[in-house]
Order: sequence, then structure tokens, then C-alpha cells
Amino acid sequence: MLADQERADRLLALTGLTPEILRDQLTDRAVLGAVLEYLAGHEPDLVLAADALNVPPERLVAAREELAR
Repeated sequence: MLADQERADRLLALTGLTPEILRDQLTDRAVLGAVLEYLAGHEPDLVLAADALNVPPERLVAAREELAR
């Protein structure tokens, strides 16, 4: 998803994240939650990310729900 500039720009614009934050803090719970929240709200990118990770999209949505607890 980040390899496609248009998709990457959309992610950054809607989450308020920066490339530096993604690179340096992706394991941070809040950053990961923001990315998963974005994916859960934008099905085309959710499916693309799930395919890239070789997991069903539902697993990413479930991960978002777990982080929200």
C-alpha cells in the first residue's frame, strides 16, 4: 500500500501520521491502532494490506478491535 504514492498520501492525510512516524514508531500501540483504524474504514486498502500480509481482512479488523480494548 505504501508503495503506491496515492494510497500512501491518503493514509498519511487521513491518519495525521508522517513517513517518519510510520518508520520509527509502527510498533507503538497508538500508531498501529491508527493504521488499523484507517484500514478498517477503507476496504480497498484493507484488502490490499491483507493480501500483502497473507492474512484474511477480518484478521486485521480483529486486531484493530483488540487494540481498542
